[in-house]
Amino acid sequence: MIEYRRALVGSISRDLSRGLPFLHVIVGPRQTGKTTAAQQIASAWDGETVFAAADAPLPPGPEWVQAQWEIALSKSAGRRKVLLVLDEIQKVRGWSEIVKLLWDRERRERRGLFVLLLGSSSLLMQKGMSESLAGRFLAHRCGHWGYGEMRQAFGLTLDEWVYFGGYPGAAALRTDEPAWRRYIADSLIETVLSRDVLQMATVSKPALLRHLFGLAVGHPAQILSFNKMLGQLQDAGNTTTLAHYLHLLDGAFLVGGLERYSAGRARKRGSSPKLAFWNNALVTAYLGEDFRRARQDSAWWGRLLENAVAAHLLNGLDPATHGLYYWREGDDEVDYVLRTPKSLFALEVKSGAAERPAGLGAFCRRYPQARPYIVGPGGLSFEEFFAADPERLLV
Repeated sequence: MIEYRRALVGSISRDLSRGLPFLHVIVGPRQTGKTTAAQQIASAWDGETVFAAADAPLPPGPEWVQAQWEIALSKSAGRRKVLLVLDEIQKVRGWSEIVKLLWDRERRERRGLFVLLLGSSSLLMQKGMSESLAGRFLAHRCGHWGYGEMRQAFGLTLDEWVYFGGYPGAAALRTDEPAWRRYIADSLIETVLSRDVLQMATVSKPALLRHLFGLAVGHPAQILSFNKMLGQLQDAGNTTTLAHYLHLLDGAFLVGGLERYSAGRARKRGSSPKLAFWNNALVTAYLGEDFRRARQDSAWWGRLLENAVAAHLLNGLDPATHGLYYWREGDDEVDYVLRTPKSLFALEVKSGAAERPAGLGAFCRRYPQARPYIVGPGGLSFEEFFAADPERLLV
């Protein structure tokens, strides 16, 4: 069997071979192949490699980074090139400060050390990179696997990808749905909720965080006001707490709340969020309805398709340059509004289920520069849309 290599592997390998004077950082969700990609990069590396992971029950301190750094430097005697790979770096206390100190020394002494850092918490990684490592790194995103990748690597059909999602490690379990659901629930959802999210920030109500995730699972691709959430959650506190917890879930690549697009500003703070999951498997595995029944429920399948569109865009586009929103004014609604560096798109998802009143026309009248886009019957087929790179499709 030929080992599948994501485009990310070739991109980073090329950057390393050019000898660019930067740290390389891979950020992405758990179980999306960051470690495998790093191993593939290391195997193609023309020199020595040192690979270490900080994924231990107790978070290590900065001395762990320094110890791995010294091991790598010991292999660079004679000015040989050495690639140091540090996995789950966000779990190291004070990781960005010690990396900054050691990297600045490397840039002065030029001992032939190249560094690749991996992290599975968006918020923790962003904080460390922006506060300590500004100007010293190149970031590479390793998102959930898209339909084209899962089809090529594992032979998934479009319907299977919409239901089973884009986790490569779970692909072999799709013929045993109970085992697949246990894998997603235990190895992904539970691990992220009980470990990753709690490391991002102080969570005073962990039970509420779990209940919020459970509530969101029942409403993928739906607009749900914070006041309505308060009415369905026990000990929910206030809307500020819920908004903060939803932000943490988004930073852990689970579920986020898209904001309403408004005139003059890209977003309107305090608007009811539209819940968008980064991977449909998080929804289908949690709820437990099997693939056959989910496919036969046209209304529910339409929700999964609509969420899959959001997931495809979230995973495939750079959030620094692209913004994803929704729009609603009165009875008029547009499923997704995408702001790119050059264009504004209004995307309507048509699944064949009962449709809402058309909002594309109203949106385009209000924003004449917007480009309307239909995904599904009457527009670009789901097969074509999900197989395409959104950065090339929507420019």
